[in-house]
Amino acid sequence: MDTARKAAELHKRAIVIDGHNDLPWRLLSKMGSSFDRFDLAVRHEDGHTDIPRLREGGVDAQFFAAYVPSDCEGPGASRIALEQIDLIRQMVARYADFELALSAADVRRIAGSGKIAALIGVEGGQAIENSLAVLRTLYALGARYLTFTHIDSTDWADAATDEPRHGGLSEFGEEVVREMNRLGMLVDISHVSAETMADALRVSAAPIVATHSGARGVNANSRNVPDDILRQLRENGGLVMVNFYSGFVVPEAAKVARDMLSAYREARARFGEDGAALESTMRQWEEEHPIPPATVSDLVDHIDHIVEVAGVDHAGLGSDFDGITNAPEGLEDVSKFPAVTEGLLRRGYSEADIVRVLGGNMLRVMEGAEEVARRLSAAAP
Repeated sequence: MDTARKAAELHKRAIVIDGHNDLPWRLLSKMGSSFDRFDLAVRHEDGHTDIPRLREGGVDAQFFAAYVPSDCEGPGASRIALEQIDLIRQMVARYADFELALSAADVRRIAGSGKIAALIGVEGGQAIENSLAVLRTLYALGARYLTFTHIDSTDWADAATDEPRHGGLSEFGEEVVREMNRLGMLVDISHVSAETMADALRVSAAPIVATHSGARGVNANSRNVPDDILRQLRENGGLVMVNFYSGFVVPEAAKVARDMLSAYREARARFGEDGAALESTMRQWEEEHPIPPATVSDLVDHIDHIVEVAGVDHAGLGSDFDGITNAPEGLEDVSKFPAVTEGLLRRGYSEADIVRVLGGNMLRVMEGAEEVARRLSAAAP
């Protein structure tokens, strides 16, 4: 049997989980939250995600992000997250291909039924508006992870791409971690500084996850996870789900990615709430400063490094589709996930280890967080 055919069959047998997809923000910001304007039942040439392409890519479970931009702080930040959570729930109600998943057991059951498990994550800690009550509400509505920052630091957590304000997590940030452990909500350390990662690992009693990051040992971009944190993740039981954005994947693209962030900050300061002008400016900037595209092999280099430093139980996939502008060649949208399976086979990974990377590791982490929540609940007075 040739490698491509073997990979296709293995991919079909595995439970494939993608840790991060920004389709809700794309629908909200560009499609007026309308499934009539962007019908997910139809295969599209634009964007990265629709049901036919998810099916072609063999995606069994997809974390959809309720993304809150960094400059949306204070009153109203939670509303942006809530609108996208509502949008995900509307999507599940409208399309029979999806079913909402709230636990690892749900994912296994839904995938076994032939449907796609739709999970919710919240990206941007400002969404909780410095309130544990809001955090609990987001969890009650289905959110199963919270990414502590986006590109800017928050009142309680430092971002990887901003000046530090707390040296990691503030005291309230540590309270957030403990409350998430109690709820069974995953701590997501993508986008945060290395100091914030270390603080989260120190405080958390449950496995934690970087839902869409890479290995800094392969590409020295601040958005990627350094080796000392990878070693701590091994002890914690967590994992890094590798981001597909070429700027985080290949070293020669790292400088362009950093320059793009600087250009974005300048444009954001110039245009304020004029989103159309900001988008147009950044589109022109990217046309003038193309990011060298990564390849599937480059992406597998990150998985190799995570496996070498932390172990095969600590790697996964977190595409960031519909939130990135430059995907690797051969991984242009959600239909291309089988290419990763083939790439891993060609590197000599065993079938059992590939099944772990594709989704088994994330199921284990979810189950670990759920078990910690049960234990904390049983110990509560």
